[in-house]
Amino acid sequence: MNKRPNLLIIMADQLRYDCVGYSRSYPVHTPNLDRLASEGMGFSHAFTHIPLCCPARQSFMNGRRAETFGGLWNFNIALPVPGLAPEQYAWPRDLAAQGYRSRYFGKWGVHPEHDPTRYGYERYTGEAEYKRFQTERYPQASYTQGFFGEPDPIPLEDARTHWLARQTADSISELTAAGAPWHIRLNFSEPHPPCRPAGRFAAMYDPAAVPQWHNFRDDFVHKPYIQRQQLLNWQVQDYTWDDWAPVVARYYGMISQVDDAVGSVLRHLEALGIADETIVVFTSDHGDMCGAHRMMDKHYILYDDVVRVPLIIKCPDVIPQGTVSDAFVYNLLDVPPTMLELLGLPVPGSLQGRSLLPLLQGGGAAPADWREAVVASYNGQQFGLYTQRMIRNKDWKYIWNTTDVDELYDLAHDPGELNNRIADPVVADILQQLRTGLYRQLVQDGDGLAANHWMKDQLLLGNKL
Repeated sequence: MNKRPNLLIIMADQLRYDCVGYSRSYPVHTPNLDRLASEGMGFSHAFTHIPLCCPARQSFMNGRRAETFGGLWNFNIALPVPGLAPEQYAWPRDLAAQGYRSRYFGKWGVHPEHDPTRYGYERYTGEAEYKRFQTERYPQASYTQGFFGEPDPIPLEDARTHWLARQTADSISELTAAGAPWHIRLNFSEPHPPCRPAGRFAAMYDPAAVPQWHNFRDDFVHKPYIQRQQLLNWQVQDYTWDDWAPVVARYYGMISQVDDAVGSVLRHLEALGIADETIVVFTSDHGDMCGAHRMMDKHYILYDDVVRVPLIIKCPDVIPQGTVSDAFVYNLLDVPPTMLELLGLPVPGSLQGRSLLPLLQGGGAAPADWREAVVASYNGQQFGLYTQRMIRNKDWKYIWNTTDVDELYDLAHDPGELNNRIADPVVADILQQLRTGLYRQLVQDGDGLAANHWMKDQLLLGNKL
C-alpha cells in the first residue's frame, strides 16, 4: 500500500462460527465470506468474551471487558445500565485524529442516548433510518410469526441487509473521491432472530435437508436448572427437530443473505480499484443457539454455539492469502489493537486485547507466549439475573455458575458439550487447574466478581458444586 489504508469493519449479529462456509461444519452457503477468507486469514478459534449484543459492542468500541466499565446488560430492558459513556475511550477517535473520514451504518447498541458521532464517527445511518424507508416504501408489509421468523415480503434489493450495503457502497464512493483515508463500520442486525430472509433466500434451504445440530438431543442431566427453564421461557420445551428445522432453515437463509450483501460491498471496492488499499474485517458480536441444545437465542449459557464466532481479516501485503489460524483469539478485544497497529497508530496500554499482527505476519502460527485459553462472561438479564464466567482451552471448558451447579466439558471427546463432568473425581485436578486459571485471568482483567473474597474461595478452594 502506497498510502494509509482504508478500514472496513463488517459485523453480523448472532452468527455462529460453524455456520460460515470456511468452517466446513454445516451446509450454509457463504461464497463471499469464503472468498474473503481465501484472500486473507480466517480464524477457527475466535471467541467473543461476552455473548450479549450491547456489552459486546461496547467492549469492541472501548477495547476492554464490559465489566470494567459497567456494561453488564442490554440497555433495552428495565435495568439501570446506560452503556459506554462518551467520556470513555473509543478507538475510532484515534483514527479521526489522524485524518480518517468515517461513517457508521446499522446496528448500534453502545449507548441508548448517544449515537456514533459521539465516539469518533462523522455520520450515522442506523436501523431507524431503514425503518422509515421501509414504512414509506412498503407500508403494507407486516410480520406475524414473532421471534421464530418468516419470509420477508419486501424485495431483496430493499431488504435491510441490502439497503445498508447500498448506503455503505455510496459512502465508500464519496469518501474515496474525497481523497482522504476512510473508516467505515457496517453492522448488520442479522441473522439475529427473527430471521426473515427475502427473495431467493427465503426458500434457499429445504427444512427437510437441514441436518440436526450435533448437540440437539440434550437431556440436561446434571446441568444448571436455568437451562431447562430457558426452554419454558421460550415455550419450546416440547419442540422436536421437525419444529426446529424450518427455523434453522431460515437462519441459514438469513446468513446467506448477509453474505450476498457483503459481496456487493466487496465488489464495489474492486470496481473502484481500492480493494488492495482497504483492510477488511468481518466478524460477529456472538453466536446463536437456534435450536442447539433445544434452546433459543443466547441467554444463560456459554456453549460454543454462542461464544465461538467467525473472524476474517484481509490486509493486502501483510497477510498470506488463504491462511486459517487455529490460535485462540478474542474477536472483539484483539481487533482494536490490531487495527491501530496496522494503521501505524499508538496502541493504548489500557486495551485488554492483544494485537493479532504476529499471527497475521506469521502465517497464522502463534508465538510461544500466545494465550492457550480464552475467558468469557455473562451477567444475566431478560429472564432474571444469572452470573457466569467461562474458561476454555483446546480440550476443556469450565463454566463457573455462581448460583447453580458448575459445568465442565471434555471437548476432545464431547464437542457438543452434552456431558457435564463437574462431579467426576477422575478429572478433579483438571477442574482445579481451570478454576485457578480462570481466577487469575479475572483478577488480571479487573473483574470484581473474583475480587470478592466470598466468591474467590469457590475457585481457589473448590468450595463449589
